[in-house]
Amino acid sequence: MKKNFFFLIITIFSFFSLSGFDKRQNIATFSIVAYDTLMEEWGVAVQSKFFAVGAVVPQAKAGVGAIATQAWGNTTFKDKAMQLFSQGYNAKEVIEMLIKDDPDFEYRQIGVVDKNGNPYSFTGKNCSPYAGHIVGKNYAVLGNILFSEDVLKNMALAFENTKGPLGIKLIEALKAGQIAGGDKRGMQSAALLVVSKNGGYSGFDDRIIDLRVDDDEKPIEELQRLYYINEETFLISSYIRIAFDALKEKKDKKAEEAFNRVEIILNKYNQSADMYNSVAWEMAINYYKLDKALQYAKKAIELKKDDANIWDTLGEIYYRMKNFKKAVEAEKRAVELAPDEKLFKDKLKEWQKKK
Repeated sequence: MKKNFFFLIITIFSFFSLSGFDKRQNIATFSIVAYDTLMEEWGVAVQSKFFAVGAVVPQAKAGVGAIATQAWGNTTFKDKAMQLFSQGYNAKEVIEMLIKDDPDFEYRQIGVVDKNGNPYSFTGKNCSPYAGHIVGKNYAVLGNILFSEDVLKNMALAFENTKGPLGIKLIEALKAGQIAGGDKRGMQSAALLVVSKNGGYSGFDDRIIDLRVDDDEKPIEELQRLYYINEETFLISSYIRIAFDALKEKKDKKAEEAFNRVEIILNKYNQSADMYNSVAWEMAINYYKLDKALQYAKKAIELKKDDANIWDTLGEIYYRMKNFKKAVEAEKRAVELAPDEKLFKDKLKEWQKKK
């Protein structure tokens, strides 16, 4: 039995050796890295005929930069780039340093934007054609095994001409690239990553958008569908936190744009109780326009009367308005709806002392 096993191993090894088995798995793809100067957001979007491209290509860190590594993508470049950006190196310097010690650099394709939004890109001579890149103001588009150079040209034009949040601009760039032919082999996966300081879930990290479509016949369409779910679920609270941070930093134009985005999303999803509640909560804990926060919380309760979290938000607003009687009434309702929630019970006990 052991002899048969070892014979099988030797046979398999010989097959791969004689057949010229190549360890390279080229990620034929097109991507874009970009920076939004007003909102201070860094982003990467990518599409490929490759399973789970989002696990390999993109990386970004708020206040640091963003990178796409593809073709025969060297994933070690992602952390290395973030480290080099953090040390103060610019986009061009980072790419030069990444490829300097890489013996296979001619198989690599890289696009980056640094902390100031300066872009740079590199396409190795051994990347499968059509391969190339275009560098524009605060962005770079790059791709390999493309239908033609028009893929990149279309992406650049779409990004420059699309108005709105960075996430939308990046998706539109992917759509434009696909219309021009995209990856010669077809479509399979896509990803979108956008980072902003404290923009992630509850402000705990910077990932304002982190979406992946790992295997789908129309991955860009699916990515866009997920974007709008993310917009309704998370983006509004992200933008309101970003707005408050901007006000504290005296970045008035950034704050104004963030608040504008909050209003746009609220108007778009005006039957979403959770969305009104999210905005009301963020306004409350930041002591910002408490009268408006109260309106939003009451609207949320109209839409979802038996939600304990919304009643807790209402109680929080009344408490910060120093209307302790109303705060206790609202928190009592929250406890009735969620009797096992210790936080609500602790609040109620504390607030009853103020009543």
